[in-house]
Amino acid sequence: MDPDSVKSTLSNLAFGNVMAAAARDYQKEVLAQGKSQASSSVNQEVDLDELMDDPELEKLHADRIAALKKEAEKREALKKQGHGEYREVTEGDFLGEVTGSEKVICHFYHREFYRCKIVDKHLKTLALKHVDTKFIKLDAENAPFFVAKLGVKTLPCVILFRKGIAVDRLVGFQDLGGKDDFSTKTLEALLIKKGILIEKKEDADAEDDGNHENRRRTVRSSLNPDSDSD
Repeated sequence: MDPDSVKSTLSNLAFGNVMAAAARDYQKEVLAQGKSQASSSVNQEVDLDELMDDPELEKLHADRIAALKKEAEKREALKKQGHGEYREVTEGDFLGEVTGSEKVICHFYHREFYRCKIVDKHLKTLALKHVDTKFIKLDAENAPFFVAKLGVKTLPCVILFRKGIAVDRLVGFQDLGGKDDFSTKTLEALLIKKGILIEKKEDADAEDDGNHENRRRTVRSSLNPDSDSD
């Protein structure tokens, strides 16, 4: 065998040994990674188990249960005071009703007035949602003393009471656009602004979601001004 042939053979053998060694190293690395991932997975499972037994989480859970129970008890107590529904009261019961709760909305109405029926519809819906506030109605014809005492001259008249004191009022529809077709949401927003109703969290979240979607649409429109609006 000539010297050049021997060199070529030795070179090929050396290359083969290098590739074999590289293959063995790669295999070892793959096995090591597999063991590491398995170990990490086991550790995660252990951490989850420890998390389930975390005393701080147990306390948070217990506090949440206690808060829900307290809220339920509060709602039941308010319902016993006449909250959670829209009720008609008599002149004889009126004083006890408005002084018996912290926040009261009273609609002075006339049975034959169309606009009073519109107010009835909206207040009935809101009474179911806003249990913290009491919703009542009083027939103005049958309550001359309080009509005079509170200066009720135009119907419908919705008077807002805090701790038995008349703090504000809505006369007719002048604060609601002056039209009959205002929405319950419009009246609700006005009463929230006046502080007699509390804004619900789900409403705020829904508004935030809507604002977020509007911002997304604005961005899409600015990026693609020729596209049709949604």
